[in-house]
Amino acid sequence: MSTSPAAVFDRLSDPNPPTDTPVLFGTAIVIGSSVAGLLAARVLADHAETVIVIERDDPGTSSEPRAGAPQGNQIHVLLPGGLRQLERWFPGFAEQALADGARPAPASIRHNYVDGVRKVSGSQAMMITGSRPFQEAQMRRHTLALPNVKAIIGRATGVQFDGDAVTGVRVQTDGAETVERADFVVDAMGRSSRLSEWLEQGGWQRPAIRRMTVDLNYATAAFRRNGDGLDVNALLAVRSPELSADVAGVAISQIERDRWLVMAGGYAQHRPGRTTEDLITLCRTEFPPEFGQVVSNEVVEDVRTYRHADSRRRDFHLLQRMPARLVAVGDAVASFNPIYGQGMSSATLHASCLSEFLRSRPDLSKPARGFFELQKVVVDAAWSISTGADLALPHVDGPYPRFYKVLQWINGQITAASVHDSDICRRFDEVTFMLKHPSTLASPAVLLRSILVNLRAKKKA
Repeated sequence: MSTSPAAVFDRLSDPNPPTDTPVLFGTAIVIGSSVAGLLAARVLADHAETVIVIERDDPGTSSEPRAGAPQGNQIHVLLPGGLRQLERWFPGFAEQALADGARPAPASIRHNYVDGVRKVSGSQAMMITGSRPFQEAQMRRHTLALPNVKAIIGRATGVQFDGDAVTGVRVQTDGAETVERADFVVDAMGRSSRLSEWLEQGGWQRPAIRRMTVDLNYATAAFRRNGDGLDVNALLAVRSPELSADVAGVAISQIERDRWLVMAGGYAQHRPGRTTEDLITLCRTEFPPEFGQVVSNEVVEDVRTYRHADSRRRDFHLLQRMPARLVAVGDAVASFNPIYGQGMSSATLHASCLSEFLRSRPDLSKPARGFFELQKVVVDAAWSISTGADLALPHVDGPYPRFYKVLQWINGQITAASVHDSDICRRFDEVTFMLKHPSTLASPAVLLRSILVNLRAKKKA
């Protein structure tokens, strides 16, 4: 079996439901009910007699933003790679989501602009759109419908260790603290995960954390969608740092309850769309006409802003000393500049890592290094996509990878060519959609074709 990152990524992206799923635990606990936590619980349902999801917030059946996800009212994109995995774990997910109000976004109505130039058509992979709370509610309903999965409302305050393994989670509910015993624990507490502190307090190593400052400011408002006659979805217009120091771009998607979500993003001190009026003016005056058409509709939710300070990753895979029966997923391991839309899709692939690891019948008396090595492939892929682009921003100053200048030039050639060439655009989309590993773009044939495409484009300009 090939172990190249691209081959591992292909395995993890398998759309087929797994077979041969041995029951390995009595009770497994997932701390956190975000996308990563819900998908981890779904995987664990194949391998545990009982799965407990500890939820800090009680969403009930609501599809409103959770207190634990303050960015939940901003645009969130479910990339085709993530949708493929959701269909794997919940067959019929897309059909049910569409029936409940999600919106289809086939390639024919997705429009993508770079510096005002509309890109050619690329990947034909299907997308669906909806608000983050709506999509999360869909996943929650599917997960908690499983007979061996249950949720408890409480705040995790620590993990219990016995010898070389984790044996439970301390939970505070209504002012009282209890211990939920567990044979396996998953940290899905997100960017603010406290697992590192708990490990250190228990005498274990804490993972090193890497950060890249991005200082992204974004603002989102909702508009009525009834009767505007605009047959588009998943609109994106981005600007190169060289051409725009203030506005990074604008994204628009259809969501449930006949609404448009419109988001503007900017970096550092630039905060486009601070008010709804600012956002409307921006879309009408600085972007293609369809952006202005969307914001001509009735405003149903005024602008809500959010700041994302940095991309970060915790290097669990490098720990020399770590307890057995413990893993971390989602933003608890790595969170990226959200403008690239990788968060939810990365979380679904972390679930695939967990499934492959558990189906290998690992020695559970030892740390889950096999899981973290699989997860590293996914994290490295998303990290290289987002940070590679972020390093081109004038206010970002490293850390730079080896051979950065060469990599920057190669990526620049391919990215520029993807605007004009359908085959390169398809390959580019497959990587950014998290369907393929980034290394699949780095072939000499793709680079040569990109150079020739760009030369022809310059002659026409």
